Amino acid sequence: MLAIEIRGLTKTFGPKVAVNKLDLSVPQGSLCGFIGPNGAGKTTTIRMIMSIIFPDSGELRVLGKASAVESKDRIGYLPEERGVYRKMKVGAFLNYMGKLKGIDPGATEKKVRSWLERMGLPNEYKKKCEELSKGMQQKVQFISAVMHEPDLLILDEVFSGLDPVNRRLIRELIDEQHKAGRTVIFSTHAMFEAEQLCDQIFMIHKGNKMLDGSLQSILAKHDPRSMLVEPASGADADRLPALPGVVSCQPAGKALYEVRFDESVDPAAAMRSIVESMPLRRVEVKRATLEDIFIDVVLGRAGAVHADRETIRNELAAASSE
Repeated sequence: MLAIEIRGLTKTFGPKVAVNKLDLSVPQGSLCGFIGPNGAGKTTTIRMIMSIIFPDSGELRVLGKASAVESKDRIGYLPEERGVYRKMKVGAFLNYMGKLKGIDPGATEKKVRSWLERMGLPNEYKKKCEELSKGMQQKVQFISAVMHEPDLLILDEVFSGLDPVNRRLIRELIDEQHKAGRTVIFSTHAMFEAEQLCDQIFMIHKGNKMLDGSLQSILAKHDPRSMLVEPASGADADRLPALPGVVSCQPAGKALYEVRFDESVDPAAAMRSIVESMPLRRVEVKRATLEDIFIDVVLGRAGAVHADRETIRNELAAASSE
């Protein structure tokens, strides 16, 4: 069963193609990360899923229906633009949102207070939303998205602006929602967040789908076939490029080298050849990260030009600091 099914979805704004012929299937019960830098098309895709805007062409289904409008009470949504009612008190706002989502009025008050307690906001019940910090407002909106126990939870840049303690809290709550059997989708440009949480990954860049599949299969497919090697003091690191099967050897930090092997080389044999070649302080298999994979896929080749890789890394770093 699919929670979301998209076929050939396209959206333009004037001459700009924001989303280009996207195909996507999100299984029910999965935890799917929409990842990519700012401006990639993540939010536009989510807004089309939510029927806030409509595609120029293509088809989509949400929870088996032709649009999210038909299943609105089964969906929890936290938009990129934070939108609490600033003049309302926190308790009143959440009780009102519970009413809109069809929660039994007799149960709403208890749910609101319980969630505020979990979020570390028990004393904010009678405060106006505008009196809260941005991080607190974001936590209040998260409560409004999950308190009716939706079948599908969509969170757009949910980690943006949160401090490390609250980022961890939200990660734990997202994982909890997933373990309760709900389908969870969250968009982020911080790819390490997706790597920690997701079992499915949808990667987009400039409106085009770059990757789509399980995290495990993506990491396995893009195995860098690399070792991180730190020679012992006085060892001749110049010998590393000459080892059998070595494709490249690049500095990866102070006295640290990334040695990439040909795909035909057995990783165990590669490690043995390194260990036997010189005294070492450290040697380990390098695991691909989603950021590494994204950069290689965007550039269209492994071992891409260093300057190009750094440009994309800097773009991702700038986005993550916002």
